[in-house]
Amino acid sequence: MTTIILFAPLVGALLCGFGWRFFGERPAQIIATALLFVSMILSWIVFFTFDPAGPTTVTLFRWIESGTLAADWAVRLDTLTAIMLVVITTVSAFVHLYSFGYMEHDENWKQGEVYKPRFFAYLSLFTFAMLMLVTADNLVQLFFGWEGVGLASYLLIGFYYRKASANNAAIKAFVMNRVGDFGFVLAIVAIYFMVDSVRFEDIFAAAPGLADQTMTFLWREWNAVEVISVLLFIGAMGKSAQLFLHTWLPDAMEGPTPVSALIHAATMVTAGVFLVCRMSPILEWAPSALAFITYIGALTAFFAATIGLVQTDIKRVIAWSTCSQLGFMFAAAGVGAYPVAMFHLFTHAWFKALLFLGAGSVIHAMHHEQDMRNYGGLRDKIPYTFWGMVVGTLAITGVGIPLTHYGFAGFLSKDAVIESVWAGGTTAAGLAFWLLLAAAVMTAFYSWRLIFLTFFGEPRGDKHTHDHAHESPLSMLIPLGVLGLGALFSGMLWYGSFFGDGYQEFFGASVFFRPENTVIHDAHYAPAWVVVSPFIAMIIGFLVALWFYILNPALPGQIARNQEVLYNFLLNRWYFDELYDRLFVRPALWLGTTLWKGGDGRTIDGFLNGVAMGVVPYFTRLAGRAQSGYLFHYAFAMFLGLVVLIVVLAIAGNR
Repeated sequence: MTTIILFAPLVGALLCGFGWRFFGERPAQIIATALLFVSMILSWIVFFTFDPAGPTTVTLFRWIESGTLAADWAVRLDTLTAIMLVVITTVSAFVHLYSFGYMEHDENWKQGEVYKPRFFAYLSLFTFAMLMLVTADNLVQLFFGWEGVGLASYLLIGFYYRKASANNAAIKAFVMNRVGDFGFVLAIVAIYFMVDSVRFEDIFAAAPGLADQTMTFLWREWNAVEVISVLLFIGAMGKSAQLFLHTWLPDAMEGPTPVSALIHAATMVTAGVFLVCRMSPILEWAPSALAFITYIGALTAFFAATIGLVQTDIKRVIAWSTCSQLGFMFAAAGVGAYPVAMFHLFTHAWFKALLFLGAGSVIHAMHHEQDMRNYGGLRDKIPYTFWGMVVGTLAITGVGIPLTHYGFAGFLSKDAVIESVWAGGTTAAGLAFWLLLAAAVMTAFYSWRLIFLTFFGEPRGDKHTHDHAHESPLSMLIPLGVLGLGALFSGMLWYGSFFGDGYQEFFGASVFFRPENTVIHDAHYAPAWVVVSPFIAMIIGFLVALWFYILNPALPGQIARNQEVLYNFLLNRWYFDELYDRLFVRPALWLGTTLWKGGDGRTIDGFLNGVAMGVVPYFTRLAGRAQSGYLFHYAFAMFLGLVVLIVVLAIAGNR
């Protein structure tokens, strides 16, 4: 069954990408989508029937064998895998369905151009690569899926290849991820060097011993498990767009909206969180690395939330929200609450995919206008989309009944994250707790700001566009309804499995806790003010957004003018792109130009051209003059040559 789940998307990608000429465009799209729904149905069967007691491994064939390096192509099934299977296949299946309507008449393509089979093939290829990643039994196979996701994301982000901005965004995502991947490769090499294996079972068994070993790295001795853990997290930072390796994520919005939902909700950006949880048997022995993860996660949650406050592109607001929510997940993993990190990953997939696809429905209705300042008054024009996005907003902001287990998905999972971080008991956890609370306030503010600017108030922007706004077709509304159910019920249904008393039984051997790690247990005894604080943060953010954009709509503009420096600082994303441009892009461009013009142009080409156009013709002319045609000239030259030869031989004989 797991083999079918894994390879059905690959078959769909091949049939759709190469077989559409035989089947036709529409049948090829239907085949790819149907195979994704097969994977989804089987994934849910696996999710409800797998045995959490221990991992089940299905070996397909021996993939690599060289010396002591042996890697099978195998499918590992445990709780982490089962969770990721349902998340990936469900979101991907409904993104495929949604794309039937969204990509039907794409104005980026000329009349008669064939683009839809290629798009569906890329979606299926992306899904296959992600499934390869989460079902891997060893680090090499996982890295294959890791890089496959990077390739597919490059193809999808740059799908509109005629747009320079799309090409630049695709290259940026590809390069930034390679920076993180370099750290991941070093981690794999270090693990193989220390353990002599890349299989998870061997690595996890050797983890306690690594805590007592040292290794040479960057010209000094370090604790082996700390180095490996930090390098693993650097790989996760790139894939999950954490602070310092985050700049590719908002630019990835250049791809079609279904791509944004697939990348930012369920697949690529969650791969880093999955990796950290998968490698918990290593990380549990590396307290310094866990503190580093906690700091970066909390700082990312806060940093990205501040930028989301002022963005005007509807997709970019949700993209920065994704960056922030990933920070919540890493903060939970950093304090050792791996099931809680997976809980937020699980619920986040439903409401974030819902928000992205809802935004796509708004963009579709407004003829591809993405600036929220040109929206307004759309709730009566597109009522189903409106209610879908309201459900997603209620989920991401954490609306529920305080001190109970009843509420939207984000209410259960985000509160569990904040309670677990509070229970972390370290300096990093203490700072992270307050940063996450501040991020929760801002999350509520920018989420309701999006709703108010888009669906309330007077229509703004082009009147013709607003008058002709219409609800999306059924193929786009059905995914909104299904994902809305997930955003509403997933937290309440699986609270006990991820965070309640049954979390250890549910996760079984898929995550590892040292005896000293009692974070989740301690979180259940958090004081009432800690438990209620995320709800209060949500209320504050909602009331401020209501005041700014419903009760006093002129106030945001006044604040932006009065605080112009701060506003521009946030609008320009803390100037990270400008900083990286000065530190890396311009020096690299200068070096490349210097080597091109000075090295390649003047030195290499200049030398070869000088020889070919100067030295060779000069001697050619001299040789030409020697060809006089007179016999005595040639005889004299032979005589001189003979004299020189005799002199040389005489000198050599005397020595």
